[in-house]
Amino acid sequence: MSKIVMRFTGVGGQGVLLAGEIFAAAKIKEGGFGIKTATYTSQVRGGATVVDIQLDDNEIFYPYAIDGEIDFMLSVADVSYQQFKNGVKDGGTIVIEPNLVHPTDEDRKRWNIVEIAIITIAKEEVGNVITQSVVALAIANTYTKALDKKLLVDTMLSKVPKKVHELNLKAYDLGEKYATEAMAEA
Repeated sequence: MSKIVMRFTGVGGQGVLLAGEIFAAAKIKEGGFGIKTATYTSQVRGGATVVDIQLDDNEIFYPYAIDGEIDFMLSVADVSYQQFKNGVKDGGTIVIEPNLVHPTDEDRKRWNIVEIAIITIAKEEVGNVITQSVVALAIANTYTKALDKKLLVDTMLSKVPKKVHELNLKAYDLGEKYATEAMAEA
């Protein structure tokens, strides 16, 4: 695998940003290098948040993603989408929560914008909105093919309480299913 750079954006308190930690930990378990850097705006709850994830087989010497080199972004809040979208390279993929994120026509020409109702899936199909981070994790891995699914799922399970393992496995499967369907429709 060559280097993969991802960005997850939301607002403080949404929890989708946990996915970055899971990706980095899984890449390290695989024997490679993974780093996540989080930025929180001044309003921790409700303010724009961003987590950049770098995964590489080679050592990573700079901890922050460089704007214009981000391959994949996932956003569940319009404020953070608008603030951080320009870091994605032209032609890159941006998965958005269509009920909350509003890309322009120009955005749709510049990037591959994919609409997947991440929060709705977590809330209504999984039955727990907190699982949106795992839905996001599955979507990102399906699009980027960054890591082996079993390794990623095992790492995810090691980071969540045992009592919610089944819920999170369901969330992963649904995220993967919706991503696969969206890719087939493209």
